[in-house]
Amino acid sequence: MAKLIECVPNFSEGRDRTAVDDIAAPFDRGEEVKLLDVQTDGDHNRMVVTAIGTAQAIKTAVLEAMARAITRIDMTRHEGQHPRMGAVDVVPFIPLQESTTEEAVALSRETAREAASRFDLPVFLYERSATAPHRIDLAAIRKGQFEGMAAKLQDPLWQPDFGPARVHPSAGVTAMGARAPLVAFNVNLGTDRADIADAIARKVRHIGGGLRYCKALG
Repeated sequence: MAKLIECVPNFSEGRDRTAVDDIAAPFDRGEEVKLLDVQTDGDHNRMVVTAIGTAQAIKTAVLEAMARAITRIDMTRHEGQHPRMGAVDVVPFIPLQESTTEEAVALSRETAREAASRFDLPVFLYERSATAPHRIDLAAIRKGQFEGMAAKLQDPLWQPDFGPARVHPSAGVTAMGARAPLVAFNVNLGTDRADIADAIARKVRHIGGGLRYCKALG
């Protein structure tokens, strides 16, 4: 039985269908990697790919999709409601079927190292792959978003794990890491007041004293 890894990369494009299809295409080839889903959101201006495959096939697909995304997405022109710091914002690897967390961590580090070298891109390791406690939480890495990353990378505490200590001029910054499965969903509120949504999110999420392992954004 083949060892499988799930990968759920998030790209900062959710409006251009041609770009979405092009970026997702590398995950839909051959028997060793299978595209399960592509979700897009025009308001967030973001796409989320879900794919499974062998470690090597997933790595190859991720790097090809990154190359396409970096060519197509210019973060200096990007706008959307979801926090983001890069054209390829985050790439999580989830161990499935006979795979271990250690193998997912190793794959994330190998892919991050190659992506940083190939694309001259700063890459952070997060979650189970993190190299320091303050880098475990993705929200902490992403704080400041694309616009604040140039200053953030000057802080010795926020030197990237791989790649240059400067923002890629159009592709920004990427985070990669191994993590457990994640359930994500949206809740529509009966109000148009953003401050109410923000207040609810602050109470629910763990970083604000709420539910363990829960993340929330209003």
